[in-house]
Amino acid sequence: MKIPVALFAIILLASACGKQEVKEHKEYTGPLREMEKVVLDYSENDRVTTKMAADLVYEFQNGDREFPKGIHMEFFDINGKLESTLRANHAFFIKQENKWRGRGKVEVKNIAKNEQLNTEELFWTPDSKKIFTEQFVTIRQQGDVLYGKGLDAKQDMSDYTILEPTGSIEVKEDEQGPQ
Repeated sequence: MKIPVALFAIILLASACGKQEVKEHKEYTGPLREMEKVVLDYSENDRVTTKMAADLVYEFQNGDREFPKGIHMEFFDINGKLESTLRANHAFFIKQENKWRGRGKVEVKNIAKNEQLNTEELFWTPDSKKIFTEQFVTIRQQGDVLYGKGLDAKQDMSDYTILEPTGSIEVKEDEQGPQ
C-alpha cells in the first residue's frame, strides 16, 4: 500500500513541474487620475490669461492629459477682456512639447473681429501663442467665407495665414481705389 501512494505522489509532482506558466508582466499605460467637471485658470503676472473647462480629464504618468469629452478655452487680453474662445470635441495636452491638440469639431472665435474658424484638427502652443493646422479650414468673417488647407495664426485669430486658400473675397472700391 505504501508503494502505490509514493508512486502516485511522484507522478503528481512530476506532472505539476512540467506545466508551470510564467506570465509576462504588462506595464499599465492608462491614466493615473481621472477628473470630472474641471475648471482651470492660467495666469501671468497676477492676471488671468486663459480659462479652461472640461467635463472629463485623464492624466497620465508622463504628464500628458486627455479630454475625451471635449474642452472649452477662453483667452483674455492684458486688460482682462475676453479676446477669443476655442472649443473642441476631443483634446489632448502633450506635456513634453507643451502643445495642445484639438480634434473633431474645432471652433475658434475672435470676439472683437466677429470671426470664426472651423476645422477638424488644430494645434495650440501656449509659449508662442500660436495655433496651426494642416487640415481644411473655414473662416467666417463679416460677409465673407474663406476656405483653404492649412493655417498658421495668432491664438486670438487677429493675424493668420491660410496656407492653400480657395474661394473669393469681396473687395469694396470707392473713388480712392480698393480698400
